[in-house]
Amino acid sequence: MKRLIVLLSISIFCFTGCSVYKLDNTNIGKNIKILLSHKTKMHNVNYDGYRYYLPKGVSFVSKDEYNAVFKDSNNNIYYMFVDALSYYNKIENTYEISDKSHYSKILNYNKKTGYIQIDEKKDCYFVQFVFNYVKIEAYIKKNNLADAVDNMCYILRSVKFNDSVLESLIGENVLSYQEEDYSLFKSKSGKESYMEVVKRNESDEYNKYLEDEKIDIDY
Repeated sequence: MKRLIVLLSISIFCFTGCSVYKLDNTNIGKNIKILLSHKTKMHNVNYDGYRYYLPKGVSFVSKDEYNAVFKDSNNNIYYMFVDALSYYNKIENTYEISDKSHYSKILNYNKKTGYIQIDEKKDCYFVQFVFNYVKIEAYIKKNNLADAVDNMCYILRSVKFNDSVLESLIGENVLSYQEEDYSLFKSKSGKESYMEVVKRNESDEYNKYLEDEKIDIDY
């Protein structure tokens, strides 16, 4: 009996040990590789056509079927856009690395592609993170950057599309999309970012909330 207990303990240690990893609060690239390489089936948000996981400490500010605004425990606001139409049509990632950015990288993990671009804006960073046909944009306080990128990784890696449901929805032309000229696989370049589109179209009450919560940025 003692021998059986010992063997069982070793098996448990090996199994759990394989999934243990340590994130680095200074090495964003390392964390992205660790988190996006890891497959997950976790989800706690469900819509027709897709689902995803919202990590602890991140909560909804507003949401609809294909757009969402989050707030993390450090009061940073994230804007998320799920581009189901691009997924359905299998649009290729055409992003080009930006040499002028603080951080710019093309992503390819588990047959899913995207990019991350981080630009410095005085005391903040503007993050554009695309992965698996979903984009998250946010202005992040500099000392919160690693935590915010980790949160985005948890969300983006967990997105799972339901092909049969999307086939039905898109075929019946019942999905609604922004009419603005907006490209998921291109970083901001003279066009409105998704964040700006959402802020411009939201209600006065929500805009007041953003005014109370926003970070002051001098362009």
